[in-house]
Amino acid sequence: MSVLSQGEQVGCTDDDDDVEAVFVTETGVEKRVSWWQLPEMIDELGRSVRSFPSYRGQRNYPGWYWSSTLARRIGFESWVERDHLVALDFDISVVGIVSQPFWLSWTPEGGKRRRHAPDFLVRSADGAVMVLDSRPAQLIGKRDREAFDSTGQACARLNWRYAVWDQLDGVLVANQRWLAGYRHPRCIDEAVAARLLAVFSHPRALIDGAELAGDPLGTLPVLYHLMWKQALVADLAVVLSHRAIVRTARHLVDVAELAEAAAGAGR
Repeated sequence: MSVLSQGEQVGCTDDDDDVEAVFVTETGVEKRVSWWQLPEMIDELGRSVRSFPSYRGQRNYPGWYWSSTLARRIGFESWVERDHLVALDFDISVVGIVSQPFWLSWTPEGGKRRRHAPDFLVRSADGAVMVLDSRPAQLIGKRDREAFDSTGQACARLNWRYAVWDQLDGVLVANQRWLAGYRHPRCIDEAVAARLLAVFSHPRALIDGAELAGDPLGTLPVLYHLMWKQALVADLAVVLSHRAIVRTARHLVDVAELAEAAAGAGR
């Protein structure tokens, strides 16, 4: 299932006449537009609208993650965000990810003007857009809920999905992070990949297939890369081990296309 179909959606109200968005282009130009104009300019969203501070005694852990989807680094502000970012990068339907994509600015009824920067804007191959906030449920306070509600209302006006993601299942996170270690195109070998896809056309234990395809020292990195690309699949809801049952994906996999895409991402 695509991650763009998951998460909590929030309702909508009619009062969004003064809603604005501020974003930064890839070249570093800051632009302020009416919220209604943002879909027309979505291709211009490039850089994060704010930095990721690091200081002594900090309780969250910011950093950078190299995305195989975009072949470049994307920032995150916490390990929860990092885990969500890995999940998005793993989703083969995702074609675009922007971290801290824009400031949403609005005036609550009877209140002072507020702004909120969601954690991610995600685009899928079918044109769908999802705006995502990453926050453990136990850490969501009143002001957070107000910001999330307003963001959800604004996104609904554009027919965009909005979701607030809690921490992901620990086993799934561990499995995806392991496979992410082999996401780089340097792990692909066209000849080995072809043998692995043939071997796993019949479901079998991971290590058995790796050995049938050649020396595991050479086949395992390619095997994990194919699992990252979801050309080979297994049940990632259980711990991924050498005895995990792996099979070739049901959709047609073109090894040459995988190698060509990997070569392009590695440039």
